[in-house]
Amino acid sequence: MSELQGRRLLLCVGGGIAAYKACEVARLFAKAGAELRCAMTPAAQRFVAPLTFQALTGRAPATDLFDAAQELAAGHIALADSAEFVIVAPTTADLLARLRGGFADDVVTATLLAIPPARWLLAPAMNEKMWASPAVQENLATLIARGANIVGPGVGEMAERAHVGPGRMAEASEIVAAACALVARLPETPRIVDALATGSVAAAPHLIEQRAWDLEGVPVLVTAGPTREHLDPVRFLSNPSTGRMGFALAQAARDRGARVLLVAGATEIEPPAGVEFVRAESAAEMASVVDVRAGEMRAIVMAAAVSDQRPAERASHKVKKPDGDELLRLVRTPDILAGLGARYAQATPRPLLVGFAAETEHLEEHAREKLARKQLDLIVANDVSAAGQGFAAKDNRVVVLGRDGSRVELGGPKLAVADGIWDLVASRLSRE
Repeated sequence: MSELQGRRLLLCVGGGIAAYKACEVARLFAKAGAELRCAMTPAAQRFVAPLTFQALTGRAPATDLFDAAQELAAGHIALADSAEFVIVAPTTADLLARLRGGFADDVVTATLLAIPPARWLLAPAMNEKMWASPAVQENLATLIARGANIVGPGVGEMAERAHVGPGRMAEASEIVAAACALVARLPETPRIVDALATGSVAAAPHLIEQRAWDLEGVPVLVTAGPTREHLDPVRFLSNPSTGRMGFALAQAARDRGARVLLVAGATEIEPPAGVEFVRAESAAEMASVVDVRAGEMRAIVMAAAVSDQRPAERASHKVKKPDGDELLRLVRTPDILAGLGARYAQATPRPLLVGFAAETEHLEEHAREKLARKQLDLIVANDVSAAGQGFAAKDNRVVVLGRDGSRVELGGPKLAVADGIWDLVASRLSRE
């Protein structure tokens, strides 16, 4: 997390039960060397005492828009001026609505109103029924359209023990990783406090200019998760993929301004907000969607774990268990990526094609063979037999090989790995 060293961050804490998790977010930012300030809504102060954040950051948090002493010391405009990037955790349903409406009735909303949304990272947190509300989703979509970045929410148990679903605030490590990836793309800027101290405010740039992300408006397609090939209505062939890596790729692309189409197999995690989402359970269904939409895309990243075989026959009813052994005849499913490689082999222009190679041995050897055979631009190879990475893990470690002979190693939380992959894709697209 060296990208955070010395960067000026503002943590805005909303008023939900997840506010206690913001303490760990603050601790991790401070540990990474960031210059962290905090601001708290009145509701947040009912969940966590301001003194807690003062102890974690070494600075008293901003808590009262109408406190003359606080305004003189570090008023909301001074907070906005000094912050390179702002993290809002938790972002409650109420806070989402007030941010969309441009409210400025407390120190958090007033400060955020003076910061471009492209420099916001929102970490939504609310009950799963509230998260599913059309009003919440409309508010979120509007803020994303204005440039706001989103991390989470996750799926899990809520504060109300009987409730489980999407809406749980992302873990502190995930929030910090997302902020790290976004801050790394911000330009360095002079400290506003230095300009104020020297009296050269007029000569100082007004902090960070909002920079268009390198994939702004670029149409990209990402596939994710496992496919299922049914033997009958209750049995199928599949694999352990959860879709986490593909969903992270979709989220990272969205955060860089891309227009994202996410095509996912049988996943149980909530897809990221602000992307076009299509469900495709079988390999044939996924191939059909990709084939129809491929021509619109500048980049196609096939992170899905597509089943290579399917049963030759699918029963329309549950097949009863016979006595003795059984034989199952399998046939090949469409090789979606090889089909794209052949389709665009001689085409100009063509979408940039990125494949994934999940291997258990001879990682780079097998990946290079697949890269050449399928006529890809990049292939992301990972050892799914390694402990703590690959299927179902939150972290990943990959080697990205290019047809130009390039080789790049990436590791860390899947969102950070996804961002590294888009760095390579964006670099190649910029040369076209």
